[in-house]
Amino acid sequence: MTGNESASKKARTDEKFQLFYWPGIPGRGEPIRLAFEEAGVDYEDVAYTKGVSAVTGLLGTGAHFAPPILRNGDLEISQLPNIMFYLGPKLKLVPDDDARFKVNQLFLTAMDCQNEAHDTHHPISTGLYYEDQKDAALERAKDFRENRIPKFFKHFEAVLAANKESKHEWLVGDKLTYADLGLTYLVEGLLFAFPRAVGELYSKFPKVFALHQRVKVRPRIKAYYESDRRKEFSNCVYRHYPELDAPEKDIDEVVPGKGGKKQPAD
Repeated sequence: MTGNESASKKARTDEKFQLFYWPGIPGRGEPIRLAFEEAGVDYEDVAYTKGVSAVTGLLGTGAHFAPPILRNGDLEISQLPNIMFYLGPKLKLVPDDDARFKVNQLFLTAMDCQNEAHDTHHPISTGLYYEDQKDAALERAKDFRENRIPKFFKHFEAVLAANKESKHEWLVGDKLTYADLGLTYLVEGLLFAFPRAVGELYSKFPKVFALHQRVKVRPRIKAYYESDRRKEFSNCVYRHYPELDAPEKDIDEVVPGKGGKKQPAD
């Protein structure tokens, strides 16, 4: 390890990262966890160490609208993309040059799709139960499955195809960035929420699904997925309601989901 590498590692490990997010779900806090896990950096998931009251105590003061919230020393920021943009350079998950803005652009695009996924089960109001807006959800989910998911995947497939620097393995440059983590989480969530619909897309977007698998088997990510720190999808951004998925048919690759219970929006 060179002197610069040693100093860089020490600078990262000396920082005290605290993540404030709801317990029991991956939700919008998960890309942040994936970034910490991939970087091998210690962090405190505060809801599990100090209770959910430590999260709710930061709300309603005018400082933050909603979790996730990141604290590092005297700095306290919220909004998932903002947090990732801050962490990218610190965790070495972006290039050192202006390409970091491309990383942010692609992460934001993945999160646009994530927001649309959430709106399939709460298309009218987050204050209503799913069952109270089911008819609208059926219509919204059909359009999302048939038009929006393929449109987003087509874009990411093209980005990967154009990136010769990484031999089409990563979205930006020749190394994994937090944009790749964001896309991986998006694919993982969509496979849970719409296993039949997304399972039919493997042959159409092979580079997207190859990236998803490539990230999942990275040593630190794999260890995280196999640990109890990683929470299963349930009633958060990504929810599985069988009636919102594509009609059943014989397909080779399907990741089964779980039925959802009556819950308000996250």
